[in-house]
Amino acid sequence: MSTPENLASPADASPADSIVPDTKDWTWVLERSCPDCGLDTPAVAATDVAGMLRDNARSWLAVLAGDEDGLRRRPSPEVWSHLEYACHVRDVFRLFRARLDLMLDQDAPAFPNWDQDETAATERYREQRPQVVAGELAEAGEALAAAFEAVAGEQWRRTGVRGDGARFTVESFARYLIHDPVHHLFDVTGTQVRPD
Repeated sequence: MSTPENLASPADASPADSIVPDTKDWTWVLERSCPDCGLDTPAVAATDVAGMLRDNARSWLAVLAGDEDGLRRRPSPEVWSHLEYACHVRDVFRLFRARLDLMLDQDAPAFPNWDQDETAATERYREQRPQVVAGELAEAGEALAAAFEAVAGEQWRRTGVRGDGARFTVESFARYLIHDPVHHLFDVTGTQVRPD
């Protein structure tokens, strides 16, 4: 959660604009490659996700090293700024770490629902300080990467259930997860994943 010292002063912040909520069911990425970001999620080995998370987090640190005013600027009123996307990715890393822990500790847990748009507004993503977000994102990304790195054997088959009924194994959960930060990096850089 953000604290007041993590936020820019009101003079540095722009007025909040309404974001169009993303209501898509992105589980289709487990079946086919993404035509936007280019990630072929079905071809991703779950054991590669830890390294991919670390690479992705490094790329976000490069994004967050940009001009602070530019990072806060939205390309259009209904599209998140680079800073807001980075805050979202940080929180995705944190959320998926908690969900991974649930899957490893409990039998077929149900994940509490998460409203990403409400979180963005409540946590004032647009007003957070890029340098603080960079540190938090790096820490959350490393924690999640290390957690996936520690998964072994039958743990990959453990399951969890999202609030809408979508069922995951740890293996499919890892592949589903990695699409999110990769896709959002594409959202801010326009650079697609290139096949090896």
